[in-house]
Amino acid sequence: MQNLSVLLVEDHRQLAQTVVEFLEQEGAMVDYASDTMLARSLVQEHHYDILILDVMLPGEDGYTFCQALRKEMAKDMPVIFMTARDQLDDKLEGFARGGDDYIVKPFALPELVARVRALVRRERREVAANLLTVADLELDPARQEVRRDGQLLKLSPTAFRILRILMRESPKVVSREQLEQELWGDLVPDSDALRSHLYNLRKAVDKPFDTALLETQPGVGFSIRPPRED
Repeated sequence: MQNLSVLLVEDHRQLAQTVVEFLEQEGAMVDYASDTMLARSLVQEHHYDILILDVMLPGEDGYTFCQALRKEMAKDMPVIFMTARDQLDDKLEGFARGGDDYIVKPFALPELVARVRALVRRERREVAANLLTVADLELDPARQEVRRDGQLLKLSPTAFRILRILMRESPKVVSREQLEQELWGDLVPDSDALRSHLYNLRKAVDKPFDTALLETQPGVGFSIRPPRED
């Protein structure tokens, strides 16, 4: 779970502290909110790989917040509901409101970690090391190879990781924050590190070819997309 960013929304402070400490021991970076008002602010300001959400919260409940997360805020990170409710109707309600998984209190912390890892792997399409393809660009995770138009490209390990993230998310735009989070967590080398790696990536992937695939949207982020048709 190294560099995995998690938001925990839970009003029971002792339970929250236990969960936060365990996740951090596993290498995750965890933000905590005791209500959905703070959670709303956090998800608008930061990128999270996954949200662990209590159902019974003061004010707005978890189901309502999850529905707002999907419809109003258009956030698509995986959501695990965490609750004492164990009836089938409760679980179906959670899935209907946009949840991806459901864990019933009390639970074993290793089980929560396993569910978090499984959902993030699925979200990142890392369940199987499938070939990633965008236009004539191919990335083979198993062989750690990148080819464009059949030509083998030489990339640094960091550039390879950046390209894999961008191709995994294609055609979506990936924010600078998300890239830095996945690459380095809170230990970003310096303000120009990502820029330098992206420069070298662009030089390898785009410069020798007629059409560019790597796009920069100032103030928004970066993407790998097929060439637009005029």
